Amino acid sequence: MQLTDTGESRINGYLFVLERSLKTFLPPDIVRDAVREIESHLRERVASADAAPDERAVLERILAELGPPLRVAQAYSAERTIDEAVATGRFVPTVRAVSHLASRTGRGFLVAFWLLFAYAVSIGFFAIAVLKPIFPDNVGVQYIHGFPVGIGAYFPLEPGTQLGGGYWVIPFSALCGLILFVAATRGARRFLAKWRERPFS
Repeated sequence: MQLTDTGESRINGYLFVLERSLKTFLPPDIVRDAVREIESHLRERVASADAAPDERAVLERILAELGPPLRVAQAYSAERTIDEAVATGRFVPTVRAVSHLASRTGRGFLVAFWLLFAYAVSIGFFAIAVLKPIFPDNVGVQYIHGFPVGIGAYFPLEPGTQLGGGYWVIPFSALCGLILFVAATRGARRFLAKWRERPFS
């Protein structure tokens, strides 16, 4: 259908609010591309629609099917973040993408919980590697009745606590932290790749 001036004003108003909403999630250069992409899709829908009997009703139906500008901006931002995380595997986009899915789905929440736990343990290993040369008598492998039961930093060191492990604890802990960090990030990236392939599952 051919839009009247009133219809054009309605489209432009929707796009204006959409652009303002996108700016809260995305950089300016990406916002411009996003608005052009969504505008092109919207105008294709409008061009293929029949204006009879009421242009306004048809236009409002199309905009309602597309969704409120803020929701469209959130969905577009989430898809861009997931695409970036899958393509680059970088830490920040991966965490942002999983965090977004955690607020929307049960699977996303479980993956986010697992990712948070893995990163926390990874940071714990890195902390052990850093603290060992500073507090050599408080960091190491804890033994109970001659059996190793844990590795960590113990402040204060309680009476009867047996700590073992020399400075080999530093590379061991650093390696464990690195392996866990990389494994968690790659696992989250694989989850996001599968999610992108089946967005409605």
